[in-house]
Amino acid sequence: MIVLIVGEVISINTSAKLLNTAERFFNFLSQNKQYGLVVVSVLIIGSGILVYSTGGIKYVFSHSMYLPILLCAMLFGAKGGIIAGLVGGIILGPLMPVDTITGEMQLAINWIFRSIFFMLIGGVVGQTLSMLETRTGSLRKNEQEFRSIFEFVAVGIIQVDPQKDQTIRFNDKYCEITGYSETELLNIHFHDLTHPEDRQQDWEIFSKAMRGETSHYSNEKRYIRKDGTIIWVRMNAAFIKDEAGNPLRTVAVCEDITDRKQAEVKIISQNEALKSLYSLVTSMRTAPTTDDLITIILSEACRLLEADDGSVTLLSRDRKFFTIVKAQGLWAEQVGYRFPVTEGLFSIVLQTGEPYFTDDYSTEEKELHFLDQAEKAGPMLLVPLKTETEIGGVLEVSRRRNEENRHFTADDIELLSAIGEIAGNALRRQSLFDSAQNRLKQLQGLHTIDKAITGSLDLNRIFDVILNEVTSLLNLDAAAILRFDHKTGIIEYSAVRGFLFEKVPQLELRRGKGYAGRAVKEKKLIEIPNLKKVKKDPAQGPLLEEESFVTYYAVPLITKGYVQGVLEVYRREEQELDQEWLNFLKTLAWQTAIAIDNADLFQNMETANLELIQAYDATIEGWAYALDLKDEKTEEHSQRVTRLTLRIAKRMNIKKEELPHIRRGILLHDIGKMGIPDSILLKPGPLTEGEWVIMRRHPVYAYEILANVDYLRPALEIPYCHHEKWDGSGYPRGLKEEEIPLPARIFAVVDVYDALTSDRPYRKAWSEEDALTLIKKDSGSHFDPEVVEVFLKEIKS
Repeated sequence: MIVLIVGEVISINTSAKLLNTAERFFNFLSQNKQYGLVVVSVLIIGSGILVYSTGGIKYVFSHSMYLPILLCAMLFGAKGGIIAGLVGGIILGPLMPVDTITGEMQLAINWIFRSIFFMLIGGVVGQTLSMLETRTGSLRKNEQEFRSIFEFVAVGIIQVDPQKDQTIRFNDKYCEITGYSETELLNIHFHDLTHPEDRQQDWEIFSKAMRGETSHYSNEKRYIRKDGTIIWVRMNAAFIKDEAGNPLRTVAVCEDITDRKQAEVKIISQNEALKSLYSLVTSMRTAPTTDDLITIILSEACRLLEADDGSVTLLSRDRKFFTIVKAQGLWAEQVGYRFPVTEGLFSIVLQTGEPYFTDDYSTEEKELHFLDQAEKAGPMLLVPLKTETEIGGVLEVSRRRNEENRHFTADDIELLSAIGEIAGNALRRQSLFDSAQNRLKQLQGLHTIDKAITGSLDLNRIFDVILNEVTSLLNLDAAAILRFDHKTGIIEYSAVRGFLFEKVPQLELRRGKGYAGRAVKEKKLIEIPNLKKVKKDPAQGPLLEEESFVTYYAVPLITKGYVQGVLEVYRREEQELDQEWLNFLKTLAWQTAIAIDNADLFQNMETANLELIQAYDATIEGWAYALDLKDEKTEEHSQRVTRLTLRIAKRMNIKKEELPHIRRGILLHDIGKMGIPDSILLKPGPLTEGEWVIMRRHPVYAYEILANVDYLRPALEIPYCHHEKWDGSGYPRGLKEEEIPLPARIFAVVDVYDALTSDRPYRKAWSEEDALTLIKKDSGSHFDPEVVEVFLKEIKS
């Protein structure tokens, strides 16, 4: 019976519903322990009265005491149960009926036994109930937390009964996501909320998870809300299964990911746009010319925007006209068409600097009505070709009118605007590159002409180079140079390029006659864009007509205020030329004038220079002769050492152009002695140490005299260094070996040899044999051994 009662108590405590029924009563007693003691006391006393009134019936005694013991155990735990059991056993134990045979002994045993038994029941039940209460409280707490999470979590939660295939529970967030109320959702199958296009795939994924083929259900799909709007949700579901693996419950978490999906779509769209732009930029890099670049821009723009027709229109340099430079589809035949910037939709784009689009081009008031097929155009989109500073033109794409009449979207406008900006900057860079290339070619051409002018005095060769560069750089059919003779007043053709027979015309013009004569007389550019539209010139007209020239320009060749001639250029068809072209033509004419002037000047200077050099050399020879006389040398001394030194210099491969400087250096080698007093210079006997100090300064005096004369500076090596010695013991600087200039080393040997073999006031001349012996002896100390070796060979020869 005790086991049954304990089992019933445990069953009651494990059942949330039964506990809730008695919860108020027990909570009251638990919170008010004094009332609990009263109730327990009453029950114990009542049990005792009940046992006593029944005459101590065994079963009444056995069962009546359990209620107060159990109640005390519930209220006060294990200790309360033990105390209640002890009290019950002590009070009611003696009332237990006993057999007369056993007597008092049986009574005592029963008393003790019942008291212990009651205490045991009270303690066990109290401990058990405390444990159950703890677990029940934990369950209640978990349930409350679950309820909080379920109701207040930021995602939708839904419970589904897979057996009945219906929703049994969901939270408020799920109602918010779907837009339906709780009552409405109970009457809607949860799969019906899925977008029809996603249901089949969603059901397949769900079925696989139900069958255990996948661990869980997870899918991103579209929901149709109550108001009809479509949203994206992410569903993750877990399945609660029994021991056999059958699903009992499905709990799914639903998250609204519409914003993320839209962002993904936007990112994908942007990525596609970036790929398209990258493809465009990659293609543009391969364009060698501006025309190729524009072709790529237009074709790629039409392809990327699925346009049927398109055009690229550029502004003129004066920004007064548009010109269609490239077109396809409906506008292909209009390439080259020029119209004012105030016409067409292009004017709106130029004025606002913003894209312009229309769903029907033919209804636009500012359409270009010259386009015969304009009524076939439907949606049209125009964007500016922007650079960092200005708009250079307009890029336009359009689609044909049809039943679908596909309009351009905001993404299309954004993409074409990006293309327009990239294209505008690319065209600007290409234009700058072409201009830079053209100017580089012009600079190279000018450099070529400069080289020809500075590298040659042959005017025929110079004119040939100039005319070649003029016709090439200015894209001309022909050119000619005419010379003006100031003495006779006649203008004649000197050189031509591009004439039909390449013969220099035998035509003489007078100042003021013919176009070239006018250029000479007026000293200004003669410009005739179309010879057919002006009166035929009697002097030059027949020649120009015979050559089929249409465009004519004549630039006077002026330097220092004097006209040297005329540069004429020609084209056989009319073409509008800009100011930059004309400026470069004038530059080439100026260089041609310089070439003529330089040639004349050089011819005059060459004669004057030759006379001046001869005068210089005669002066130097006079100085050398004067020095020889002062030093009591003969004129033959200077001539002898000059001839022998130059022969050795040639043997030692000294450059030919250095020989004149060596010759002058030999003639002036003793010019420093002009600073030495005659008392020392002409002393018949040996010099004192102090006198030698003064004498050894004559190379320094030579340097100071000649260094300030530009013409004689290259001749300084011998006067300044011919007293230096190979071993470094010479003067004035103590140079040694190859620090001494080679001409000075050569002259040192020759000068000593000639001095030894010549008479001096203080001694007679040495024999040639003795002189050569001394030179051989001093080789490697005084003289350069290599020079001595060459010198000896030259003497023997």
